[in-house]
Amino acid sequence: MAAHARVEFYDVKTRQKVLVDEKDVVRATFKRKDGRVLYGLSAQLEDGRFLTRYVTKEEWDQVKEPARKN
Repeated sequence: MAAHARVEFYDVKTRQKVLVDEKDVVRATFKRKDGRVLYGLSAQLEDGRFLTRYVTKEEWDQVKEPARKN
């Protein structure tokens, strides 16, 4: 069984980097008022908080998990 890749997030509350298994990461797109689309990765921590990291389209495409729109 292949291990999932890990995605790095920064937790502002604890001021630490956090590694999350790719299987627990959700791809997200955010449409700005000016029409541009931003790409992000989101993950929920065990305490219920969400972390979001904005990434390039290329990095966003590498994550295999499903995408959600905001």
